Amino acid sequence: MEQRLLLNENSVLSQNNGSGQNSANRSKLSGQAINAQAANTQNENAADAAIDLSALHRESRSRPATEPLPADEERYEQVAIFVDGANLFYAALHLNLEIDYVKLLCKLTRGRRLLRAYFYTGVDRANDKQQGFLLWMRRNGYRVVAKELIQHIDGSKKANLAIEIVVDMMQMSSYCKAMVLLSGDGDLTYAVNAIAYKGVQVEVVSLYSMTSEALISVADRYIDLAAIREDIRR
Repeated sequence: MEQRLLLNENSVLSQNNGSGQNSANRSKLSGQAINAQAANTQNENAADAAIDLSALHRESRSRPATEPLPADEERYEQVAIFVDGANLFYAALHLNLEIDYVKLLCKLTRGRRLLRAYFYTGVDRANDKQQGFLLWMRRNGYRVVAKELIQHIDGSKKANLAIEIVVDMMQMSSYCKAMVLLSGDGDLTYAVNAIAYKGVQVEVVSLYSMTSEALISVADRYIDLAAIREDIRR
């Protein structure tokens, strides 16, 4: 009887030890499973993060051109245009050309961002037709700088706007790296040269036969008005 009780106690202890070992094993397996799941979750999160970063890089590379450019790039893209009205008028007469001033603006801009376009001219306040033309210019992209015509001894009427052109060019040189000067006036040579030394690219557009050689020599680029007449013809 005592032997049977001892055997029963031993079997119970054996069972308890076995169940305890099994519980420990199960706990160990459960811990391994939890660690494995955590590792998988971590890997998945890392993969998702990598995908998100890749998508962000692709998005940044394909950023539309309409978003603002960095300051220096934006300055480089901008162009200012200065049109000597009297010089253009006589050049157009020589070429028998009626100018489309919207086409002219597009041609001189050449796909760049137009910062400002100036049109300089002498005016006769009693000339209603001229006043109507200048009003149209103001409404179509030009900033008109006008000066009263002065009658000279020989009967001719003129207005010299060289100083106005120079002052405006010097002021705008701080805001753009490209300028287009539509004039052949040699009096502008010194100013164009000074602006070029500031790092601004200056393009001169005019009829060759009516253009100062000195002005052409200091320009970064010269375009003969005769070469683009069909592009700006009305």
